Amino acid sequence: MSVEEVKEPQLQEPQQEAKEPEPEPQPEPEVSYKAIVLTGFGGYDKLKVEVKKGLPTPKSGEILVRVKACGLNFADLMARQGLYDRLPSSPPLIPGMECSGVVEAIGDDVTNRKVGDKVILMNRGGLWAELVVIPVNHTFLMPDGMSFEEAAAIPVNYITAYMMIYDFANLRPNQSILIHMAAGGVGIAATQLCKIVKDVTIFGTASASKHETIKEQGVTHPIDYSTLDYVEEVRKISPTGVNIVLDPLGGTDTTKGFNLLKPMGKIVLFGAANLLTGPKRSPLAMAKIWWNKFSINGLQLLHSNKAVCGYHLGYLEVDQITDVVTKLLSLYKEGKIKPRVDSVWSFEQIGDAMKQMQERKNIGKVILVPEAKKTEN
Repeated sequence: MSVEEVKEPQLQEPQQEAKEPEPEPQPEPEVSYKAIVLTGFGGYDKLKVEVKKGLPTPKSGEILVRVKACGLNFADLMARQGLYDRLPSSPPLIPGMECSGVVEAIGDDVTNRKVGDKVILMNRGGLWAELVVIPVNHTFLMPDGMSFEEAAAIPVNYITAYMMIYDFANLRPNQSILIHMAAGGVGIAATQLCKIVKDVTIFGTASASKHETIKEQGVTHPIDYSTLDYVEEVRKISPTGVNIVLDPLGGTDTTKGFNLLKPMGKIVLFGAANLLTGPKRSPLAMAKIWWNKFSINGLQLLHSNKAVCGYHLGYLEVDQITDVVTKLLSLYKEGKIKPRVDSVWSFEQIGDAMKQMQERKNIGKVILVPEAKKTEN
C-alpha cells in the first residue's frame, strides 16, 4: 500500500441538540379588588361596588390587610345622606370605619405585626374594600377564637358604649339606666357592659318583636316605644326616674331623657337618629330637630343637679381608643361581652343591608363581607 493511500481518519463534530426557544416572559396579572364607593349624597343607589386596579402598597408604619368582614353603623347611614361631619373627604369616597381581616404585607418600621396576623381595623373611612392600607396603630390583634364577623362588630359599638357608660356616666351598682334602641349594635353592647356591674336596672326601648331577645341580653324592662310612652313606662316602675340615659335620638327625646334623670343623673348624647326618616335627607326632619333642640343654661344645670354629656367617636384621640379596645378585648376573652351578629350581606347587597338597619329590623350588628350571600339570625 502506498503512502498516498493512507488517510487520517476524519473527526466528526458532535451533533448539538436543538434548543427550544425560551418562552417570552409573561406580564404578571394586574391585581384588582372590590370596594364600595359613595358616589354622592342621597338614597341607597348612591353606593356602588367598583373594581379598583393595582395592589395597594404600605408605606413606613403601615400594613396591607385583606378584609374579611366590615361593620355597618348608623353613622354610615347618616354619611350617605350628607349628615355626618367626620368624613375624610367629599364623595366619591370609600366609606367604612371598622373591619377585620388578615395582614398581607407590612411596611418599613413595622415590628408588631406580621404577615398572616388576624387584625381589627378602625379608621375615619376607607375600610369597605377587599384590600386596605392602614397605619399599624389603627389596628388591633384579634383574640383566639374570635370570628371575623365578631371582630368587625366590636370597635364602633363597644367603644361607644364603654366610654359612655364607664367614663361619662360612671355606672355603679344598684343604679338604673335607660338605653334607647336597645336591640341595635350600640344597644346590645351597652346592655352587656351594664351587666358587668352588679344589680343594675336596665330599661330598653325596642319594638315588641325584639323584647324576648333584648331580655336574653340583659334588659330588665323592655318598652315598646312604638305603642307606649316610654317616659310613663319608666316612671311606673321607677317614679323618681333613672340615673343614666343614653340618647342616640335627639330632638324632643333629649328633653324627655333629661327630665327623666334623678338628681346627680347623667344623660349622654351620641347621635340624632330621629333625622333618619327615609332613604334621603329630610328637610322636615332637620327642621323638627332644630326646632326641638335641647337647650339649657348653666344655672339650670346647677339647680337640677344633672349632667349633660356629648359623645362623638370621630373626635377622640388614637391613644384613647387604643386604651378602650385593650380593655374590651380582655372582656371578650373573659366571656363578659360577645357581639351579636344580626345578618351578613355581600358588598353588592349594601343597599339592602342599609335598609335593614334604617328600618330598624336588625337585632345586633349588620355585617358586610366582600363575597357572601345574605344570611340572617
